[in-house]
Amino acid sequence: MLDDFVTFGRSGLRVSRYALGAFNFGGQQPWSLDAQAAGRLIARYCDLGGNVLDCANSYGGGEAETILGDYLAAAPGLRDRMVIATKFGSSVRDGDPNAGGGGRKSILQSVEASLRKLRTDRIDLLWMHIVDPLTPMDETLRALDDLVRAGKVLHIGLSNVPAWKVAEAHWLAQFRNLAPVIGLQLQYSLMERNIEVEHVPLAQAYGMGIAAWSPLKSGALSGRYRRGDARNHDAEGRGAFLARILDEKAERVLDVVMDVAGRHGASPAQIALAWLQAQPCVATILLGANDPDQLAENAAATRIALSPEDMAALDEAGRPALPYPADFARRAMGSISGGTRINGNPPPTGGGSPSQAKR
Repeated sequence: MLDDFVTFGRSGLRVSRYALGAFNFGGQQPWSLDAQAAGRLIARYCDLGGNVLDCANSYGGGEAETILGDYLAAAPGLRDRMVIATKFGSSVRDGDPNAGGGGRKSILQSVEASLRKLRTDRIDLLWMHIVDPLTPMDETLRALDDLVRAGKVLHIGLSNVPAWKVAEAHWLAQFRNLAPVIGLQLQYSLMERNIEVEHVPLAQAYGMGIAAWSPLKSGALSGRYRRGDARNHDAEGRGAFLARILDEKAERVLDVVMDVAGRHGASPAQIALAWLQAQPCVATILLGANDPDQLAENAAATRIALSPEDMAALDEAGRPALPYPADFARRAMGSISGGTRINGNPPPTGGGSPSQAKR
């Protein structure tokens, strides 16, 4: 089911279209899985043919990497077949100002700790988990490049980083001959599409793959929760969170998702995932699950082919509002194109340049 692989960004790393996220491995949260439950999830994911296991130094209060490493150590040959991804940046030691962030000291300590917990000699894909406004990007990139040259890290990526910082990192790496940024890990779903304004065009221009996290908006796209119906909202401590998400726009998105799901005989989650896997630059989608059956059901979205009409309806339902200057640039196309169709694209509704509009 998951044995259809793509190269990740402008690299030779082959990844399955769905990754298994380890966010819920370990810890003491309502959604946390112990080692046995996490092991059953990993086993099912491997049986489905997937090859990307995505973790972080902070998941499960630091337990997730240990759970993952112990499982891999007990399965000879599995580690070499899998793409092991983890993250640095989040502090796991209170009171230590150098335990988190993108400084050289923090990165090297975090990677060494991750290697020990994962029980491996290299990390296939290392993500910068969050942007560090206190550390120059060139320091971060040089530390990561040293790890790549030492063979402890094979590829690097950025997660939850503003587009302008991604551009800075890309060009610093290019001009200083450092290990390139091959991908971005970003929140992306039918209910969270803000990255389409800057990050997606940037990824297309610079040859970066996108790993989409929270593809079902923490379950809001599963169809189990609707606005004003609180029966299931607190099942996993999600009541306040879902109440914020399920606004009028989210309800419109769900209405269209449910309609398309009915026509395909699929679940709402499968439709939301099928839409996402068709988006530009999306190489892999991070799936979180509570049990193996849920994982397999969602992974079956790879078999769904949405029609152009389905895609258009879903696109329109959740289309993000363009902020300035993106909205200005879109409307200005009328002035640039002289009102003609170029590359198959008609001029924007509303005419020419905003500067030509009557004031």
